[in-house]
Amino acid sequence: MNKNIMKRFKNKVVLVTGASRNTGVGIAELFIREGAKVFICGSTKESTSKGAEELRSKGYDGFIEAPCDISNLEQVKELFDFIKKECGRIDILVNNACQMGGDPIFWDLDPKDFMKVINVNLYGTFIVSQHAVRMMLEQPERGVIVNLSSNTSMQAIRKRTAYIASKGGIDALTRSMAIDLAPMGIRVNTVAPGYIHSERWDHLDESRIKRRRLNTPIGTEAYAEDIAQAVAFLASDAAKCIVGERLLVDSGSSAQAYPVDIDV
Repeated sequence: MNKNIMKRFKNKVVLVTGASRNTGVGIAELFIREGAKVFICGSTKESTSKGAEELRSKGYDGFIEAPCDISNLEQVKELFDFIKKECGRIDILVNNACQMGGDPIFWDLDPKDFMKVINVNLYGTFIVSQHAVRMMLEQPERGVIVNLSSNTSMQAIRKRTAYIASKGGIDALTRSMAIDLAPMGIRVNTVAPGYIHSERWDHLDESRIKRRRLNTPIGTEAYAEDIAQAVAFLASDAAKCIVGERLLVDSGSSAQAYPVDIDV
């Protein structure tokens, strides 16, 4: 681990939801590396412990395990009571927790399954943010919120109705939060990834991976570190005049009309 790394977030208190694996762990890792005290939040004690084990295996210890099902209002209240007891404040909230849902076509999607996704991705983001804001408003130095959306919120893919609806909601929620909270000294923005390399890619055929990469002009998917760097930028003082924005981190996918292998 590089001991000379820039410490943009020294002594900051950060909550990262969905920090049990993949992107969430990568985001938590970056903030820990840069001096923050990080609360890592998975939906259960077991999933949170999994994220903690991964961080410890890389030599990190500047974090606190804080399991919470963010779709459960009582658990969210308990989460923020815990943060307040431990640190007395929160400086940065990263709403990364995500429920992908299944892949039925629209007319076969069970309304209960639709609501499971909405309850985590949109409602969960709302109630976690609301509790964070209430704590931030009690602080002399307010805070920053970064939500995680998706490039699919603007360019839909097939058989992902619940997920796409939730991410479109996060885009709108971000704008609404941003204009309400900016006058109070709280900045809100969103990062919208495209393909992210995760453990799920380990189970894909090489031909499918190759085809996915054709959808990206730079020829590769993002990794957790890429998303983490974008989140950290928006959370940092370098972005102090950026409010209500949607930062695409999708390897150029949204910039092109057709992949390179499509003859137009």
